[in-house]
Amino acid sequence: MGEVAALRQLVGQVQELWDLYGANAHPLPRWYLLDFEHGSIKDDYCGGRTGYNSELLKIMETNQSPPRKRPRRDRNREKAPCSNTTEYSEAPRGLPWFYTITHENANNNVAVYDPSLKKWHHPSVPLAPTKIVIPVASVGGLVCLLDLSHRNFYVCNPLRQSLKEIPPRSVQGWSRVAVGMVLNGRSSSHGYKVMWLGNDGTYEVYDSTKNTWSCPGVFPTSFKLPLVLNFRSQPVAVGSTLYFMCSEPDGVLSYDVSTGIWRQFTIPLPLHLTDHTLAEFQGRVMLVGLLCKNAATCVCIWELQKMTLLWKEVDRMPNIWCLEFYGKHMKMTCLGNSGLLMLSLKAKRMNRLVTYNLFKREWQKVPDCMLPCSRKKQWIACGTAFDPCPSALA
Repeated sequence: MGEVAALRQLVGQVQELWDLYGANAHPLPRWYLLDFEHGSIKDDYCGGRTGYNSELLKIMETNQSPPRKRPRRDRNREKAPCSNTTEYSEAPRGLPWFYTITHENANNNVAVYDPSLKKWHHPSVPLAPTKIVIPVASVGGLVCLLDLSHRNFYVCNPLRQSLKEIPPRSVQGWSRVAVGMVLNGRSSSHGYKVMWLGNDGTYEVYDSTKNTWSCPGVFPTSFKLPLVLNFRSQPVAVGSTLYFMCSEPDGVLSYDVSTGIWRQFTIPLPLHLTDHTLAEFQGRVMLVGLLCKNAATCVCIWELQKMTLLWKEVDRMPNIWCLEFYGKHMKMTCLGNSGLLMLSLKAKRMNRLVTYNLFKREWQKVPDCMLPCSRKKQWIACGTAFDPCPSALA
């Protein structure tokens, strides 16, 4: 018993020394805990209890009153949307966005998709209600629009909701044309060029710095006419060179806008391929399409080999996703062609939107597109990818 008493006395002395010196030299942080049941405040040392709201504890430590609930009017004022230029001023420059047209195009229903936030925007295009235009090309944050007559062109910045009508092409007629865009320099501030090409070999190039169309050369006589351009595939740009997809024979036609040099490459397509489209990734020409054999359907990605001029498969959609297409007559539209692809996959009673990141080789599903004034799910008729750049001017 004497030993126990001595031990208790020693512990008591140590406690007194700690309270006198240790606590003042290194005070343990204190928590002020609310006792809601008894309406009092308890204090405890760290490590005693956990799980209380840190913001509430800060209020108790500094003797501040809790924040008052603001009127609904003030909260709504904070949530009110700002101008579109301000809204998109912080748009990330990592991934391209998608400018699309929904099938209900009576009033130019534009839907812009931000893949970083997985969010749809619905900007208004300053066009007359009777004008129906489709996106056909893009470069440097600008999107080129073409009306249904294939004669009148417009260039817009979807983030600024600005629009410029460029002079109509000088060649008359209603023939369908393939359209591509390139920059004069590293950004749209140095100007841009728009080029159109028809199956009969006629073509023109618009220079934004001169605001005129011109035909800088003659189409090579060695190329067989008429061309059979694949209008489902938008031309892709690698530097100042535009690549057009052709059929009969299958291959690619290229035109360097800066030098005026044409080239033609005969490249056989993979077997059982449908709905194929050109794409571009880090200066390489890519191909995306549907492989349909028997009842199975799969989306595949190929890269053009420069030495052999053959398509080499580099990736395909996961099998678990492709099983959903089994036995269905699928149709695919590719809405983007630079770094990130958006694929619209349609069948009877089925519509899917997916993106494919060429850098990460990553497939992702896209949320449904819903118009602000409607709860009806929209399917995408056409579109193009563009770099989100609020400062780009047409």
